[in-house]
Amino acid sequence: MKLIINSLSKINFGLFITEKRSDGFHNIETIFYPLRLSDEIIIRECDHLLIECSVAELNSDPVNNLIYKAVKLLEQKTGKPLNCRITLNKNIPLGAGLGGGSSNAASVLLGLNDLFNLGYSKVELSEFGLQLGSDVPFFIHPYPSFASGRGEKLSEIDLKLEGFIVVVNPGIHVSTAEAYKNCKPSKPGFNLLELNGRIINNYNELRGVIVNSFETTVFETHPQISELKESMLRGGASFSLMSGSGSTVFGIFETEESAEVFINSLPPEYLVYTEEL
Repeated sequence: MKLIINSLSKINFGLFITEKRSDGFHNIETIFYPLRLSDEIIIRECDHLLIECSVAELNSDPVNNLIYKAVKLLEQKTGKPLNCRITLNKNIPLGAGLGGGSSNAASVLLGLNDLFNLGYSKVELSEFGLQLGSDVPFFIHPYPSFASGRGEKLSEIDLKLEGFIVVVNPGIHVSTAEAYKNCKPSKPGFNLLELNGRIINNYNELRGVIVNSFETTVFETHPQISELKESMLRGGASFSLMSGSGSTVFGIFETEESAEVFINSLPPEYLVYTEEL
């Protein structure tokens, strides 16, 4: 038996860091919005566990790979070996603020649950996923969601963004741990739940209101990311924001033509993805 899974990505449509917790984590408020940009995960039955990835960096340290951790977590829960061959064809950039690793972990939990008929519900798999990462539960059921706490408290919302989104990764590594260490928590300037029930095709009212709290300090350390965002807005984007702790920046354009004009202005080494929302 072979399973082929599209492991989706996400953007953060707004991200407020509200406070530092006593356990060292931070409370946030954000909207996770899924994108069709996906990694491909293929899971086959095998007589031993084998994990292979199209990105050498992930093959070099398999024990710290979230896919490996997802397998071992389910083995711990079931009390039996889950021998399989997992192939990851990577399209989502590493450490980009697009949730690729968390999505891969969620996809493997879902895939193994099906392949071995484990019988866990999505609620149970979400609880398991939280042990792997704060946003893994979102990818168990990737639907536009308001997230709070560490990002694990999820409430599905009815939100539709319209336009053409351009997602650009400039190839800069931003340490999430450092980003959190340097951030300055504050009360949200906007209640993201107000977007529930909305179809958004006019972003003018949201510019400067929906923000990413990481931008302040990340832009100071990496001015190239700040310039990327500004170039999007100069290039005709109706809205632009860094996703997660970076370094990916997305912009939403009214037309496919204006999106293409902007894409053609980018350095060739930048990773670019676009889709109609």
